[in-house]
Amino acid sequence: MGQHVFVAMPYGVKEGIDFNAVYAQFIVPALRSLDFTVFRADEEMRAGDIRGDMFQELLLADVVVVDLTIDNPNVWYELGVRHALRARGVILISAREGRMPFDLVTDRNLRYRLLDRVPDPAFLDADRAALAQMAHETVTAWYARIVSPIYRLLPYLREPDWKTLRVGVAQEFWSKQDAWARRVSVARRKQRPGDILVLAEEAPIQGLRLEAYRLAAKALRELEQFDFALAQIDQALEVAPDDLISRQEKGILLGRLRRFDEAKEWLISVADDHTRDAETRGLLGRVEKDNWINAWRTASAGLEQNRVAAATQIGMLRESIAAYTEGFLRDATNYYCGINAVTLRHLERHLVGGESSENEAYRAEMEGGVRWAARAALSKESIEKKDFWARVTLADLAVLVSDGPSIGRAYQYAVAASERNWFALDATRQQLSLLFELGFRPAEVELALGAVKLALSQLEPPFHPGKVFLFSGHMLDEPGRTVERFPDDMEDLVRCAIEQRLDKFGATEGDLALCQGACGGDLLFAQAALHRKLRLELRLPFDEPTFIKQSVSFAGQKWRDRYLDVKSHAATQIFKMPDDLGPAPASRNPYVRTNLWQLYTARAWGAERVRMIALWDGEKSGKPGGTDHMVDEVEKFFGQIEIIDSRDLLSRTHARRSQAGDDHAG
Repeated sequence: MGQHVFVAMPYGVKEGIDFNAVYAQFIVPALRSLDFTVFRADEEMRAGDIRGDMFQELLLADVVVVDLTIDNPNVWYELGVRHALRARGVILISAREGRMPFDLVTDRNLRYRLLDRVPDPAFLDADRAALAQMAHETVTAWYARIVSPIYRLLPYLREPDWKTLRVGVAQEFWSKQDAWARRVSVARRKQRPGDILVLAEEAPIQGLRLEAYRLAAKALRELEQFDFALAQIDQALEVAPDDLISRQEKGILLGRLRRFDEAKEWLISVADDHTRDAETRGLLGRVEKDNWINAWRTASAGLEQNRVAAATQIGMLRESIAAYTEGFLRDATNYYCGINAVTLRHLERHLVGGESSENEAYRAEMEGGVRWAARAALSKESIEKKDFWARVTLADLAVLVSDGPSIGRAYQYAVAASERNWFALDATRQQLSLLFELGFRPAEVELALGAVKLALSQLEPPFHPGKVFLFSGHMLDEPGRTVERFPDDMEDLVRCAIEQRLDKFGATEGDLALCQGACGGDLLFAQAALHRKLRLELRLPFDEPTFIKQSVSFAGQKWRDRYLDVKSHAATQIFKMPDDLGPAPASRNPYVRTNLWQLYTARAWGAERVRMIALWDGEKSGKPGGTDHMVDEVEKFFGQIEIIDSRDLLSRTHARRSQAGDDHAG
């Protein structure tokens, strides 16, 4: 989806100029050619003061187009408000003869031509192209390029946090944004990055797109799709290159990809820009720690081999300790940095065989600080929200310094606040496993691991498919279709072709199948996938009754029964776009949206796992969201596509009919 544009201009006929025609004939077509959404305050038809919407738009719009053809006080006022609120994202246009007013004489503005009060038809195409070009340049300009004279003259002025400036009367605007944010949040909790990616593209303003890309990256990271997650965080950084959370997430992802040198340099640059931020120092410590572990850990090594190998890389361990310690010193409430610094100091002593009395005293002081920070965090707990990480910090501290009974109680206390979060519990297990591999306090660590593993055993681990099969293909021909594409008597050939492709790709239990549920190719693919014990996810572009009416029932009761059989299968899960993603934006075709929904969901499991099967006649239909669209989108990301040529199957069907006719005549 494109940018959101607010237009500040006179309405109706003013000083002999039809500004409504300027808006409708010139501005809107030019900006919509870039897939931008365009809004003018008078378009909000509800009763009440339109100033609320106007102020909200001047704050939030990615771009504000200002028409200064005449000296309209309202337009000048709106331009001043935008200049005060935002440093960039303004386009000045004018059909004014002569020089601009003094305050803007040095600012770039686009001139358009008028004839008889309306845009001049002879120049309209050229003027639209010029506005589209300027809009493109504006949204792709260097992020630090300042347009507002206020921000140029006051270099230390910072833009306000848009979330804190809700205009009270603009409730309709914010209710839409809140509904969007809730859907993103639900997708995040349910680990559906494909949903988040679709919603991210539909976010109406950059601030929301930024949040969605960050959430998608985090969800993909938890699914261990680090490359795809990095692609999302890079998009977030295109929106806001200085965003601290996105910069930190990129450092995490570079570390997960074992690009340790890049991760270290990246996080050092972030730390230099945010000298008082403890979190970044902690992330630097995590990169150093992962680099250290990677240097000595092998799958086949025993305990003593691990200890010797880890000790030989003690310098890397100390780099991690230093980073974590610095983070804790900068923020004594950051128990994450503190517990990691303390844990690694204990491991250092364990590996090298002792420590100086000075280091021992310093470590003891840090242990007290970590305990205090975690307990201070727990004092803010409520019945509704428990602090798992503060609790597990105290439990981890108990493993380092306490006896058996208190360790068991500490981890039971932590597990009670986990809210059955598999990822949080598994992260705790991994930390304890590190201690176990190095032979640190084996009895105490085994006791802690037992408590965490018991909690994990009571949860279903996240599903990770072996392969992901994505299908798109023709529906059964509707009654009255003049040119055959998938007649009813071609069904057996299509079924056989789909089964052959699934067999070729080795489809088996533990794999995942994605498609819609239309009569024809979709349902034949779905049945074949279920027969091979694949998990099946159907994604419907409409509510279920509408979908069945439009895409199933016309083919007769046989196909309706097949849909219901597929739906009722234990391995089938159905997602309905209006429920899971909300209504499609006016500018997005629901079939295109569903294709992207399926595609992003498939990609979230890793491009290397995806296999696409397409039942297709090779024709560019020109219809949005068809099989040709899906094939084009898939080819952008991965090459494993098997095309079932429906023309060949149709030719064979015609040959069968001819043979049957000859046999009947004979």
